[in-house]
Amino acid sequence: MKRVFILLLLLVVCFPTHAQKSSSPADYVQPLAGTATSRWFFFNTACRPFGMVNLSPDTQTGGDWKNGYLYGDKKIRCFSHVHGWQLYGLAVLPFTGAPRGEEGMNVYQSDFDHQHEQASVGYYQVLLQTYGVNSELTSSNRVGMHRYTFPKDSIRGVYFDLCATLMDKIKTASLHKKNERELEGSITMAATSRRPKPFTLYFVVQFSDSIQLLGKWRGKHKISDVTDTISGPGIGAWVEFRPSEKPLLMKVALSYTSVQGALINLQSEAPHWNFDQLVQESYKEWNNYLSRIEVHTSDIKAKERFYTDLWHALLGRRTISDVDGSYCDNTGPLPLTKRTDRDKSGIPYPHYNFDGIWGAHWSISQLWGMVYPEITNGFCNTMLDMYRNGGLIPRGPSGGNYTFVMIGDPAAPFFASAYHYGIRNWNISLAWEGLKKNAYPGGIRDHAGYEFDDQASGGGMNYYIKNGYVPEGIAGGGAHKDGASMTLEYAYQDWSLAQLALSLGKKKEADEFLKRSTNYNKLWDKETGFMRPRNSDGSWIKEFIPIGKNKEFATTGFCESNSAIYTYFVPQSPRGLIQLLGGNEALCTRLDSQLQKGEAHHFLVPHGEHGTASADFENQPAVGMPWLFNFAGKPWLSQKWVYSIRNSVFSEITPDAAYRGDEDQGQFGSVGVMMAMGLFDFQGGAGQNPTWQITAPAFDSLTIHLNPDYYPGKTFRIKTLGQAPGNCYIRSARLNNKRWNHYWLRHEDLVNGGTLVLELGAQPNYSWGN
Repeated sequence: MKRVFILLLLLVVCFPTHAQKSSSPADYVQPLAGTATSRWFFFNTACRPFGMVNLSPDTQTGGDWKNGYLYGDKKIRCFSHVHGWQLYGLAVLPFTGAPRGEEGMNVYQSDFDHQHEQASVGYYQVLLQTYGVNSELTSSNRVGMHRYTFPKDSIRGVYFDLCATLMDKIKTASLHKKNERELEGSITMAATSRRPKPFTLYFVVQFSDSIQLLGKWRGKHKISDVTDTISGPGIGAWVEFRPSEKPLLMKVALSYTSVQGALINLQSEAPHWNFDQLVQESYKEWNNYLSRIEVHTSDIKAKERFYTDLWHALLGRRTISDVDGSYCDNTGPLPLTKRTDRDKSGIPYPHYNFDGIWGAHWSISQLWGMVYPEITNGFCNTMLDMYRNGGLIPRGPSGGNYTFVMIGDPAAPFFASAYHYGIRNWNISLAWEGLKKNAYPGGIRDHAGYEFDDQASGGGMNYYIKNGYVPEGIAGGGAHKDGASMTLEYAYQDWSLAQLALSLGKKKEADEFLKRSTNYNKLWDKETGFMRPRNSDGSWIKEFIPIGKNKEFATTGFCESNSAIYTYFVPQSPRGLIQLLGGNEALCTRLDSQLQKGEAHHFLVPHGEHGTASADFENQPAVGMPWLFNFAGKPWLSQKWVYSIRNSVFSEITPDAAYRGDEDQGQFGSVGVMMAMGLFDFQGGAGQNPTWQITAPAFDSLTIHLNPDYYPGKTFRIKTLGQAPGNCYIRSARLNNKRWNHYWLRHEDLVNGGTLVLELGAQPNYSWGN
């Protein structure tokens, strides 16, 4: 009978009720791409864009890196509902037979294989072979829905391993059976090294059938009492249902404010029991987002990679507010429930949980600003919520509090680019107040990575204000205390603030920040020809190598990178940098040689080996390098190297080769999208009049459907002539039927709508764009 049952399941898997023709953008997404080495928050299929629920299988638990779902594993430990930046919670698993939940996941986990598994946007299915249970998962934003088909005549059970370690530990939990079809409870995540306070997740669970038995355990022992409630550390529970040939449906609603909030989320988003309807709704929502960029090509693999990258750019960061805008503020001594502002339509802005936006000026802030301005607007409002609550605009909040992830103040270019893109539905005066505060001692810059002391000084702002640079070896706690990187990034952030100040008519502040933006000069060592870290007395550090296998010397002063890469980190003044390097020809010769060396190792290094490569596209600091040729009079070299890097790093879609570095919640997916579109801004959009530098797109044509709430044009279209492998050079261009001989477009040209036609070839046109 079991073999017959499995055969029937295979028919269901091969002909799912929600199958779509492969003609829409959502059909090209490959959710399993890169999952061989994924992080905790990497793999999510039963998830909406920025969804609170990230319902996915876990094959590994107990860490951030190589944790969650890994493609090479053979067992599924649980399905859990939250995979966010330092967030996790509510592990469940259907089972048959005698319950063994108290023995832990190592005992009750199930075998599976990829032949009996499928993943698509908003949907995941797998056969749990140990139990013969076909498991299907989908979700709304805040509600996960499960559909379990059990073997005939078996007791149908579901584990709730409430205190199981997932990404990290659970401090305590509770569960109460409210009635014969409903459970409610909470899970409090323990503090972590990056999220310094506990954070509580509330849930409501509803079943399509009546519960026949509620069992509980504490530690390694089952509990024999007949009460409907359990709470405390180390607890778990299971429920059992009568045998039935009908699938068991389960809805799990989440909230970070209260059980009542979870119930309201459930009633608002998933009041019905139609699993296939929820799958279709999820598919439609994803397809609407992905369809903002419409690409045409006969290269199916390129199309799959493009929409997978775009999916990642909308996937990794999480909504943590309820449908009514309620969210948990955890910046004070006790958690408080607050509400977000509302937009012009009266809809609450979402409040987000997100990994650092370090490097976002070369990734998500550009992509969102161009294609999803409403998302940029939401993130600006979230950061202002944090400023109102805790006194600092963050660089990566988790659990309603600061994490101080990475370094500097990447919010400065984020807000500046939003303003200059024309995205301004946020409190500009409040933002300026917070951004200005961040740029002085006591602001966010003064906190080194994960430095939580209120008197933090590991960011070295006193040194920066006094001397124009941050030296090595300064006092203070935290990580990433890399003075040279801090100096270079602070200078760019100062320029971003200067641009915003100019736009706001604040000339005095603009002059001050413009002056500070030249501080990159303080690190220029003419003798070595590189940016070089300094000691507090102004002398150069002695043990200095710009690149090499001796990581200690190569990375001293540089955050997850080296001087060979960070020397080019001057987005605010590419021409000033070119002058330091000896002029156009010297820059181009040097950078071209450096990228050739990077090409030999596919522009990647193993994670943790930062500093050993001449061009490391596994991490943020190198991203802008290939566009520098544009500013040095040789745009054809930008075209060449963007094409080479795109093919080496952003082309594969397999579990093993698709994302070989730290994807960082969509940042490198965004880079892949921008490269494939042939549009990028080396200055991160922060300038008063942003431009988009042009390289060869990967497609015959692409159409950006502009958001009419922000941009007046309906569409901006790029069409290529001569699209073929190797044709990476722009021979000529026409913008709106007029000859265009610039390597850039104004942002206003793009958002006003129009058409750019690019003629491509295998040989450069040395006069175009020069």
